[in-house]
Amino acid sequence: MALNKSMHPRNRYKDKPPDFAHLAAKYPDFQQHVHTSLTGRPVVNFKEPEAVRALTCTLLKEDFGLTIEIPLERLIPTVPLRLNYIHWVEDLIDGQKQPRRGIDIGTGASCIYPLLGATMNGWYFLATEVDDICFDYATKNVEQNNLSDLIKVVKVPQKTLLMDALKEETEIVYDFCMCNPPFFANQLEAKGVNSRNSRRPPPSSVNTGGVTEIMAEGGELEFVKRIIHDSLQLKKRLRWYSCMLGKKCSLTPLKEELRKQGVPKVTHTEFYQGRTMRWALAWSFCDDVIVPSPPSKKRKLEKARKPLSFTLPHAGLKELQTKASAISSSTQNPVDSIAALLEKTLTDLRVLHKRVPGRKQEQSLFLTAVENTWIHGRQKRREQKRQLRELPRAPHCAATSSQTTAAKAANPTSQNPLSSTQNTLDENSEDKTAEESNGASSSVEVTHNTSGEQKEEDVESSTCTEASEPPSKRPLSPSAVEHFLFKCLLNVMLEESDVVVEMHWVEGQNKDLMNQLCTYLKNTLLKSVAKS
Repeated sequence: MALNKSMHPRNRYKDKPPDFAHLAAKYPDFQQHVHTSLTGRPVVNFKEPEAVRALTCTLLKEDFGLTIEIPLERLIPTVPLRLNYIHWVEDLIDGQKQPRRGIDIGTGASCIYPLLGATMNGWYFLATEVDDICFDYATKNVEQNNLSDLIKVVKVPQKTLLMDALKEETEIVYDFCMCNPPFFANQLEAKGVNSRNSRRPPPSSVNTGGVTEIMAEGGELEFVKRIIHDSLQLKKRLRWYSCMLGKKCSLTPLKEELRKQGVPKVTHTEFYQGRTMRWALAWSFCDDVIVPSPPSKKRKLEKARKPLSFTLPHAGLKELQTKASAISSSTQNPVDSIAALLEKTLTDLRVLHKRVPGRKQEQSLFLTAVENTWIHGRQKRREQKRQLRELPRAPHCAATSSQTTAAKAANPTSQNPLSSTQNTLDENSEDKTAEESNGASSSVEVTHNTSGEQKEEDVESSTCTEASEPPSKRPLSPSAVEHFLFKCLLNVMLEESDVVVEMHWVEGQNKDLMNQLCTYLKNTLLKSVAKS
């Protein structure tokens, strides 16, 4: 799910994402990377470095009047995410449209933070870089946009962060520093091995960047700790220190490190862009700065979920009403009839239910499912048939037993061994014939009455196993239920001439189970109509 709606409120792309069709028509270099999806929408393949670069350069030209060049072998920034960081720094230093001084640690080939800050707000930047290629491109990008009076790009030695960069400018107090540190500690981590949750989908965009841009000893955690160490010496030379983080797990140990060092002002935030999420940490030693509140941990409000529902057309309601009248005499209208049939099915399934007050011309049932009795029904019935066939011909209940004893006493020939053998053979042949006529894959016995009407008869109803059902299988009262699969509210209502059945989730373990039960109830009712 795209996270654009959670972007910074001032981000220009929050409510108005880039119009690829418009941009493609205006910029030929971008047009070659825009394709039409199966639904007719213009799309960009974010796994192609050339396409990502073309989009970044096009957005900077269209929305900020900036012309830049970026080599494919170096980090290609995404504009909306960098814009989020700029806006957050504006909040930290109250710097919107105000002249401020900042430091960009590791500015990269694009030099995007200084270019955006200088163009949008007139900020002065000291941009540091350790890579020769990135330094050359950054210098060129500043010069061709005529921003050399606001942006100074300096080449610094490897592993240099703040201390060495500020040696020559001892008198200047900077308002902030910002940094997009190398996220990874090694190549395996950069490829997602042992660093990415296996349940997460793969990245939707390509990962570009040089070695110094994406990897550092100890990853982003150690890199930012080095900035913290420099800040402990510089202290109020910078009013705010900040870093962007690629991993949420880095946030807690870094905040703990700041706490241990006694840093008085600390805050953090979250950046959203497309399907990407980043975090940022900021701290200050100044007494007069205002600390923005971090994102609230308030519970996210769940969207109102649509209920599961199915419709019983008017054409089949008469047949269902006829069936319901055989169950209950209080079925005066279609809604009552469907509710009565559903109650019977739920009782057969041992799903606890009780009627609750509902609106006019509506019946409501509160369901509590304790066990899953609605899946693999055919398989269970076949297994029961098989077990019944394999049982010895002993009586199934007391009444059958007494009748068999009386029959044996009245018929002494049954004690004859030959007669007994013949009876056994006859019974086996009858069983075989019955099995063949029923079919091995049949799950329901169908009996014909004199009018030719077919009736479904469950195997369990023709035996006395239900009467002798163990206590654990008998339905419990709702008040006695401690463990359950799920609870839901079932509504039966009239819509025009049709009846609609809705199931609203209340609580439980798995919503798929409610979906299965809904399908079972629907199929049971529709089959009843089809067989009428």
